[in-house]
Amino acid sequence: MQENTIHLFEPTPTLRSKKCKTLAKLLEYFLKYTTLLSTLLSWYLFDYFIAILTLILSYIIMGIIRSKLRNSCIPPSQREYQYNDEGIASWYVAKELCFEEDESIS
Repeated sequence: MQENTIHLFEPTPTLRSKKCKTLAKLLEYFLKYTTLLSTLLSWYLFDYFIAILTLILSYIIMGIIRSKLRNSCIPPSQREYQYNDEGIASWYVAKELCFEEDESIS
């Protein structure tokens, strides 16, 4: 017999403290701009050929970091949905770095 259950999804956590919001923004900027900054830096310091290789390598490395962060903090039932860098950073900071108590629970 088949059970009719509705699986509820957790919304993306909202961060309340200034420290947690700052950590989430820093992580978001790291995920967004590391590829671009490393490419521009290698282009400035070396050559455009090395910059192209740096672009490819940093794109792969940042993809691995992004997927590790997603899989470590987002609930398994919600991993099939697309999350941007802001969502991944919010989930990671809320679940792993900032353990804020929800006032509605107590």
